[in-house]
Amino acid sequence: MSGMGMLAKIYTDDRERGNAMAIALGGLALGVLIGPPFGGVMYEFVGKASPFLILAILALADGLLQLVVLEPRVVKEEQEGASLLTLIRDPYILVAAGSLTFANMGIATLEPSLPIWMMDTMNAPKWQQGAAFLPASISYLIGTNLFGPLGHRMGRWLACMIGLLMIGVCIALIPLAKNIFHLIGPNAGIGFAIGMVDSSMMPMLGYLVDIRHTSIYGSVYAIGDVSFCLGYAVGPALSGTIVKHMGFNGLVYLISGICIIYAPLLYLLRQPPALKEIQSLVPIHTDFFDKIFLYFRMMAVWLPKPPRTKPPKYSSPRGDTEGSNYSTKL
Repeated sequence: MSGMGMLAKIYTDDRERGNAMAIALGGLALGVLIGPPFGGVMYEFVGKASPFLILAILALADGLLQLVVLEPRVVKEEQEGASLLTLIRDPYILVAAGSLTFANMGIATLEPSLPIWMMDTMNAPKWQQGAAFLPASISYLIGTNLFGPLGHRMGRWLACMIGLLMIGVCIALIPLAKNIFHLIGPNAGIGFAIGMVDSSMMPMLGYLVDIRHTSIYGSVYAIGDVSFCLGYAVGPALSGTIVKHMGFNGLVYLISGICIIYAPLLYLLRQPPALKEIQSLVPIHTDFFDKIFLYFRMMAVWLPKPPRTKPPKYSSPRGDTEGSNYSTKL
């Protein structure tokens, strides 16, 4: 959270900000990629305490390096940033944060349920159950670094929309797998798509704060971090219950449907209105919910259309019923 806020403050240009955040998210992906094999090798050949001791030393060294290079200090901002409640009430920020939640919820629901499904259907050994997620980590590293600059060119809202649609399609393909090799494609697609969403929406949160609020980024990236973690908290918590009542296929189809249905809402971020273009909060929410209603109206074609009212007919003093040539003067 603090790292993203620092990057957003240093890189004020939207393109440079996207590139910097893509590199930062690539570091996150690299840690996820290296962590499992590093922990397994150290545990097997050195001892169970060795990976934790090495990570503690690396974390201490990184903290000392930041103290020397960044020279952190408390500086009072000249402007007061928007409150957390104000940002949460902003519907455009909620749409961006929701995409982070649902995108990461996809892989989060698979982490506890996919290994069990692999044991039941493929009789997969333990190493395959862990290796099944390796393509997702590698493709996430590629996706975050690729769509940092590319998302700025094509539109971050479009990159995120395509990413959510890809997640929905790839998750729906997982039950078709018969062995671990069939899982490489769907899992790689999921990781790549999550990289698209994360590298697009993190800069978008900073952009929304710039145009709609004060350019103070701590609170908005707190919302982004919470939404990111919410997917990893809700996904595993609900996956067991859903699998119990609906089965593994029902779980993946449910998450797939949620991602596909949510994806078109990213069109609302195509041209978000700036604060100076709006007079009060009422037009903001009115315009936003009008778009929401139009979206669901297009999806639910069975909704009744409002009846058309015909203009009233007036009778002229001459007795004709054409109201176009008759006018009354007050």
